[in-house]
Amino acid sequence: MDNRLKLPVGIEDFEEIRKEGFYYIDKTKLIEQLLMSWGKVNLFTRPRRFGKTLNMSMFKTFFEAGTDKSVFDGLYISRNRKICEEYMGKYPVIFLSLKGADGLTFDAALKRIITTIKNEARRHYYLKNSEKLVDEERMQYDKLLSGQMEDLSDSIRLLSELLCRHYGEKVIIIIDEYDVPLDKAFSNGYYDEMAELIRGLLGQALKTNDFLQFAILTGCLRVSKESIFTGINNFKVLSVMDTRFDEQFGFTDEEVKKMLLDYGLSSHFEEVKEWYDGYRFGNADVYCPWDVVNYIDLLCADPNATPQDFWSNSSSNSIVRRFIDKANVQTKAEIEQLIAGESIEKDVSQELTYNEIDRSIENLWSVLLTTGYLTQNGRTVSGKYLLKIPNREIRNLFTRQIKEWFSDVSKSDGKTLEELCEAFVKKEPEKIEKIFGNYLWNTISIRDTAVAKEKKENFYHGVLLGLLGYKSTWRTISNAESGIGYSDILIEIGENRMGIVIELKYAEGGDMDAACEEALQQIEEKGYIARLKQDGMQNFIKYGIACFRKNCKVVMADSI
Repeated sequence: MDNRLKLPVGIEDFEEIRKEGFYYIDKTKLIEQLLMSWGKVNLFTRPRRFGKTLNMSMFKTFFEAGTDKSVFDGLYISRNRKICEEYMGKYPVIFLSLKGADGLTFDAALKRIITTIKNEARRHYYLKNSEKLVDEERMQYDKLLSGQMEDLSDSIRLLSELLCRHYGEKVIIIIDEYDVPLDKAFSNGYYDEMAELIRGLLGQALKTNDFLQFAILTGCLRVSKESIFTGINNFKVLSVMDTRFDEQFGFTDEEVKKMLLDYGLSSHFEEVKEWYDGYRFGNADVYCPWDVVNYIDLLCADPNATPQDFWSNSSSNSIVRRFIDKANVQTKAEIEQLIAGESIEKDVSQELTYNEIDRSIENLWSVLLTTGYLTQNGRTVSGKYLLKIPNREIRNLFTRQIKEWFSDVSKSDGKTLEELCEAFVKKEPEKIEKIFGNYLWNTISIRDTAVAKEKKENFYHGVLLGLLGYKSTWRTISNAESGIGYSDILIEIGENRMGIVIELKYAEGGDMDAACEEALQQIEEKGYIARLKQDGMQNFIKYGIACFRKNCKVVMADSI
């Protein structure tokens, strides 16, 4: 279909999307909603990759003096003539994105913030020769341009004053991803310095600024008012719990259906829903826009493409690993419930300082919700939130992080791993059962009730394979073609020409004996030792292993 619009993969500039012919899902109702109930300072908190920057770019384009009004033709907001006549193109706008303001040190991050402010000052270069400014004000502007401000914390407020003097109109300030510098600072050990800087910048610009019309901020986390937004009155926070604006960040069912239809991909709706839907903002169920756009783009290139994890590739996901590292016995059980597709009840704190995130595991639950790794599924009578993993993509992310955590933890226990491996060689099924069972008990089981028996077997297969990988002198082969099928695990030990065959079964209903018998029978019927014989092995041991939840049973066949 040659007349299809281009997909805006990675494009977050509203004007570019509209002028260059990219596909756009109309979110301009957000403008109307904001103007009908705005506060002096409005903070939208949403997870990353939910269109925050694009919506802020839309605000900038709508309000900014001299804007090209034609980019809103045909969109929802154009039908509200009163709002368009009163607000469109009427205000000076300061637009700052702090998403790139990071660094390993405070000085490095500081330079990026200064550069961001310098670039925004340069966007208003007409101020350099503005006849509405006096000489002293033009000198102040020159310092903003050069990044040599006398007081960096006053720089945003100062730019708003100069713009107000030039236009005779108060200024709209838009700050996208205000909390990224705080997040990076927390991760790299300079949080207090960065918090002081952000507190100063926002305090001067938003609290006592006579030149401010109103401000819009976005971020993932609502950092506590006491730590960053001290003294800012008329401060409106619009979080993932808020029913206002709930459909304006993320795609709805109808929007996704129409998008798939427009690209001739309607048959893929169910898989898109399974992988990328499931988020609940206020009362709205929404998809992650980043995932949907990327997957449709992939399908346009390859109609047979399968869903991928686009979320993980856009961030380190370190918060999930930090959470798993801190998990106690109860928390591990709760993670298992989430992986199984169940909901758990939790109190949620919507206002934290970064210093409080690691203070308790309960705070990390709240952060996982606000950052999109979990979503809410309603509230209980007692007021607690029901939290769940939103979709298959995020469930897979948790599963990978759990496997990596288990691998790291188990590798530190060399003595026990040596005993486990030796037990396979010494034909000690009871010892294998005890050690492997202990590992299963201490790890986080991935027992998604929605997946097939084969997928459950894959979990136990992966755990055992990781443990056996401790023996670097062994050749351990997974899912190898052998005989007339594919064996789970084959081990070749060159020093004594020994070959070991391991077949794992998930014991549906808990009948471990039957599952072990089935495993050994499969080894025989499919001739799994054929590959070992071909590779020169002369002595063979065959194990059938059954697993059910956190239990296992190991049975050994007669040696050949």
